[in-house]
Amino acid sequence: MLGWAVTFLIVALVAAVLGFGGIAGTAIEIAKIIFFVAIVLFLISAVVGLMRGRRMG
Repeated sequence: MLGWAVTFLIVALVAAVLGFGGIAGTAIEIAKIIFFVAIVLFLISAVVGLMRGRRMG
């Protein structure tokens, strides 16, 4: 998922350099959303992993 965020960030940077402001803004917003979703999923996974580790230990 972080790979998609990086991809949209690169698309946004290229679009900004070429002067496509609307496309760049949209790509940056998509990259932000995907990045934050990936962070939330990582945190949920980490908490679940810690809970499972405590039960087995």
